[in-house]
Amino acid sequence: MTIDLLILGNAPVEQMLKRVKLAEDNGYDIAWLADERFYREVYSSLTYFAQHTKRIKLGPCVTDPYARHPALTAMAIATLDELSNQRAVLGFGAGISGFTELAIERKKPAKAIREAIELIRILLRGEKVTYNGEVIQFIEGKLSFKPVRSEIPVYVASNGPLGQKMAGAVADGALMEACGNPEEVKAFRAVLDEGAKSAGRDPKSVRLIARLNTCIADNGQVARDALRPFCARLLGAARLKFRTAEQQGLTLPADLVASVAGAHYADGFAPYLPLMQHVTDRHINSFMLAGTVDEVAARVLELRKAGVDQVIVMPFAAEGTTIEDTIVRFGSEVWPAVQKAEARAA
Repeated sequence: MTIDLLILGNAPVEQMLKRVKLAEDNGYDIAWLADERFYREVYSSLTYFAQHTKRIKLGPCVTDPYARHPALTAMAIATLDELSNQRAVLGFGAGISGFTELAIERKKPAKAIREAIELIRILLRGEKVTYNGEVIQFIEGKLSFKPVRSEIPVYVASNGPLGQKMAGAVADGALMEACGNPEEVKAFRAVLDEGAKSAGRDPKSVRLIARLNTCIADNGQVARDALRPFCARLLGAARLKFRTAEQQGLTLPADLVASVAGAHYADGFAPYLPLMQHVTDRHINSFMLAGTVDEVAARVLELRKAGVDQVIVMPFAAEGTTIEDTIVRFGSEVWPAVQKAEARAA
């Protein structure tokens, strides 16, 4: 099992670099930067991180096949791989932000992602190709330089069944936002395995990754309260297709969800604040990582036992703490506690 960091480009570049370096110093394997409109540009920022780090892998989490043509993504990720000494990883998904503003139609997302990954891999091998997909087209083109690696790891993010099955078929790893409880992990694993088997792949070759908002504090309730607005947004927006949430009693009543329908993505959690009184600690514990070091370590162990191979931490600050505190405490306290418990169990 490994741990990763996810940051949003909503902080100055120097502050983001500080967080990436903290992750590198505290045992994280990958530092992901969200390719989300309209924050700081993803590849120029990742390039800066690469120039000031040595070990940690770097990549966008996630880029999409619409706002940037996959051939340009191949060009960008190959360049990042070259200047980072082969530390690039590629996170791919259907995306959600900026499409309205850019007047871009987001069509057939699972098909678009699959075609984009296929084209990118062809281009990374140095081949010239004409690609006529249902969504992606590329005419008699190739990269005008030789990538230092032809097989850069590709991870697919999806909370929908079609995307997850496709990820099992083509990706090195599949990640799911808010996959923070064992029942959802097991359901996610089952779909990935189905996709892998349909493509003649070993299901064990596809890493299962939980992407979780995370907050750590000496007072666990303070940490949970810090994430309550974000959990309200998660449940109110209802854009993630959880397989087990309704069965587990983890959804909000339909009338409450309807009361915030139409909220603009760029408005963040503010439109969902009226739902906070309906968001319980059980909701937070099921979709996020929040609490004391011991509480969070126990949750990670539960997820590991359920089948999680990798945790992506998106850090938040509790009252009286900082985002940097969460990054350090997860890496230097939670992660060693998890490793120690696993070693005892073995």
